[in-house]
Amino acid sequence: MDLSVVIPTLNGRDRLAATLDALAAEAPRAEVVVVNGPSADGTTGMVRSRADVDTLVEVSDRTLNVARNAGLAVASGEVIAVVGDDHHVTDGWATAVVSAVEGGASVVTGPCRREVRGGTTSESPERRTIRGREVTYFHGDNVAFDTGTVRRLDGFDEYLQTGGARDAAHRLAGLGVDVAWVPEAATVTDSRADEDDESRDRSAWHWKYRALAYRLVKNYGFRPSTLGRTLRHALADGVGAAVGVFRGESSPTEWAGNGWHVSRGILEGVADGLLARARDRSPTRNPHGLSDRQDRAVAVYDAESAAESDPN
Repeated sequence: MDLSVVIPTLNGRDRLAATLDALAAEAPRAEVVVVNGPSADGTTGMVRSRADVDTLVEVSDRTLNVARNAGLAVASGEVIAVVGDDHHVTDGWATAVVSAVEGGASVVTGPCRREVRGGTTSESPERRTIRGREVTYFHGDNVAFDTGTVRRLDGFDEYLQTGGARDAAHRLAGLGVDVAWVPEAATVTDSRADEDDESRDRSAWHWKYRALAYRLVKNYGFRPSTLGRTLRHALADGVGAAVGVFRGESSPTEWAGNGWHVSRGILEGVADGLLARARDRSPTRNPHGLSDRQDRAVAVYDAESAAESDPN
């Protein structure tokens, strides 16, 4: 099976170069698609100078899920993986991914390990049962799909600024598609960043709960259990923030301000989730998906065009 790897990046020239080096060593025959943008650190020149990148897609939107979809739109492999620009694939990653799909898996994921003193962390799959659905979450920086599943899923939901992979996990469960956990399909990163672990400024609190309410309402409808799950998350975070006030790590005014942003995020997420559910009543539940638009890319460079522009 032909393997394509989509790597979204934004102002990550150095970490992207290391990721590409690891991928070239592990999967030299894979089609590599880098989606850049809009970076201002010389990423474009670095990528275009490399012979191991087949396609560079430049986008103007800073949203991660837009970049992911832009890469999915041009990738041509029978298996399409999405890897973070700061995640290095490990030995055996490509073989594990392709073998799992050849064995019947539609979606494959594995550990996203962080480098720590003395070695790396390890992870196990995270699963939840929600309204009778068995949901297996995956990290958006290490996942692979067969092309049929990409079409059924219609890519990632571009409404979401965070939590796009978790939303996709809910939708896969709704489609009856299992996510295969393969320990050998591992990546390693030295970054602590995570798409679902936003920095705790006020806009991040707002978007965390807007995204949470949106994806639950969109996928399961507006039900007491949906609202209860959202409020339990908010209560746990509120208690944690209150402990911070007690310890002097933040002020009561900050705590109250964060509470307002959480409340507003929930209300907006519920309203937008209901609208999205009405717009797409199919099991796909993705009105802002891959097929919704064709104007993500502002420029596309492939290996052929790069060779033609090289005077040597």
